[in-house]
Amino acid sequence: MPLLSVTDLRTYFHTRNGVYRAVDGVSFSVERGETLGIVGESGSGKSVTCYSIMGLIPRPPGRIESGSAMFDGVDLLRCSPRVARAIRGRRVSMIFQDPMTSLNPYMRISEQVIEPLLIHGRTTRREALVRALEMMEAVGINDAAKRIHYYPHEFSGGMRQRVMIAMALITRPELLIADEPTTALDVTVQAQILDLIRRLQSELGMAVIFVTHDLGVVAGLCDQVQVMYAGRIMETAGAEALFHGPLHPYTRALQRSIPALQPKGRELFTIPGLPPDVSKPMPGCAFVARCEHAAEACSAAVPALTEVSPGHSHACVRVLSGEIGEGA
Repeated sequence: MPLLSVTDLRTYFHTRNGVYRAVDGVSFSVERGETLGIVGESGSGKSVTCYSIMGLIPRPPGRIESGSAMFDGVDLLRCSPRVARAIRGRRVSMIFQDPMTSLNPYMRISEQVIEPLLIHGRTTRREALVRALEMMEAVGINDAAKRIHYYPHEFSGGMRQRVMIAMALITRPELLIADEPTTALDVTVQAQILDLIRRLQSELGMAVIFVTHDLGVVAGLCDQVQVMYAGRIMETAGAEALFHGPLHPYTRALQRSIPALQPKGRELFTIPGLPPDVSKPMPGCAFVARCEHAAEACSAAVPALTEVSPGHSHACVRVLSGEIGEGA
């Protein structure tokens, strides 16, 4: 049985300008010890999916329209506030994308890092400070014994991101949701953080949902990958299968956009156009306006996510019908 199973999640934002379908029918599962990567352009619904699971969608204007998120027998979307508080921060932790808006500027770093341990009653204050120092050193903060008493504004952006990672990992959660956790870090520290996550996974059997724009990180870290666009899943597969045999045109376009994979001296490939306005009806494939293989059939109906081989599914009617071959 999966540790987390999300089924038909729909999160809409009801505004004066219309209803924005940020997440529109997303389903996936994560096993214990497994890493699921969620990739896609900005605005594709990756972060909103994670916030929905954590119960952090602002209401209003946000609303969970349908779906379930079963975590070890508990539906995180409909459980009581008391049950949610017992799970969040202890069994399920999240690393947020923007540390400056996630850290309290009026509290010292020490108070914020030990807070999850104290709230959930897992240790004394003295023991919590020892654990906090160990974790801050583990995420690469030098002179942690001194700097733990600093305020957030005394840290650089990368250092604040490391503090956020330490806060999320200090309770040794069963599920870690990482929303672009290494975006502000240099390559050396990024590798250090990824190694730390892998080590904790090995020790604790921790599951990870890793949201990122970096397909290289996904290739080296994740077991399963799902590609999102305009609130929908375009393709999902094992990491190796996805990178060596992508099927959906959007997945192929993302891979073609990786600068390191393009011939030297050539103009960098970019996906033409812009993502669609999710407040407008999309009767067919969401990618149709930007797809070089689009046909009339693509606009007829919303394509279902169809499994074409064990663990590999996509939502492209032309690939499914054989009109577009692998590697087209």
